[in-house]
Amino acid sequence: MFPRIARLSALGFVALILSGCLGGETVVTGAPTAPRPGLAADPRLLVATTRLPVGDPIQKPWFSSERSPDLIFAEARLTPPSRSLIGRGGWSIASVDNVTRNNAADAFAQAALGRDLLLYIHGYRESFDTAATSTIQLSEGIRFSGVTGLFTWPSAGSTFSYVADREAAMWSRDSLEDLLAAIAKTPSGGRIHIVAHSMGTLLTLEALRMLRTDGGASAMERIGAIVMAAPDIDIDLFARGLERLGPDAKKITVISSTNDRALAVSGRLAGGIVRAGAADRERLEALGVRVADASEFGSGIINHDLFLSNKEVEQVIKRAIERQRM
Repeated sequence: MFPRIARLSALGFVALILSGCLGGETVVTGAPTAPRPGLAADPRLLVATTRLPVGDPIQKPWFSSERSPDLIFAEARLTPPSRSLIGRGGWSIASVDNVTRNNAADAFAQAALGRDLLLYIHGYRESFDTAATSTIQLSEGIRFSGVTGLFTWPSAGSTFSYVADREAAMWSRDSLEDLLAAIAKTPSGGRIHIVAHSMGTLLTLEALRMLRTDGGASAMERIGAIVMAAPDIDIDLFARGLERLGPDAKKITVISSTNDRALAVSGRLAGGIVRAGAADRERLEALGVRVADASEFGSGIINHDLFLSNKEVEQVIKRAIERQRM
């Protein structure tokens, strides 16, 4: 009996900590109330990319770190884990087909037609394969019931490519804006839920700012949750971008951590200006965004991908999406 009481006490303690650290939210428990088609029923990843394909016809590793002059759409056919495996691992890309260079944004929008979309934008030092793996892990982790998509830009995938990656990310912002605009204007479409990580949040904020400026409030109506995990953005630049988004900034949830060592290094490279993902919770909340402070959950050396490595932090994304469906 005593071990059972101890376990219950521990669960209560975790819930208490979460309510204090993750923006007053509590742990989500229990099975989902609705059927979950998602990747289990449709093992397909929609890809929009500014990377050049590898080979013609395309072959592994599918997309390189070289820049494509035009946005490219493709569908990655996935092989789910074997039934004998335990856990979420084991997904792999079986093939990449339907590679489209002309009107790629419209082709992506048509492929997602009528369903909610989870769109992941990766960060620094990512290959196509690692970005796709993170996208699948995220979708499966939150049990997303719509279609899953990846916007992947030409990161060099190297530790020493920070400056080059930043330029490649910013070079891709027009393509991301075009993609979001195409999806948003497609009739009978679902909601677009965006999750961006690290340097990908800078790209995302810039694209959203441009979308809001060019298309007005109506262009943002289909945008649902916007989750920025460990945003590698100058805090002053972040504040300025939020001003341009106006009331749509309320859709943003920031997952921050004051002990994110990757952002600490980035801040030093930027002349000591704190990154938005490492800022104090009070400073971020004053900007009008929802904040999930994950500082207490960083037990690793880097603590830069807690939205993928920590189940409690992962649930922040799930709840952000659920709020925008109401």
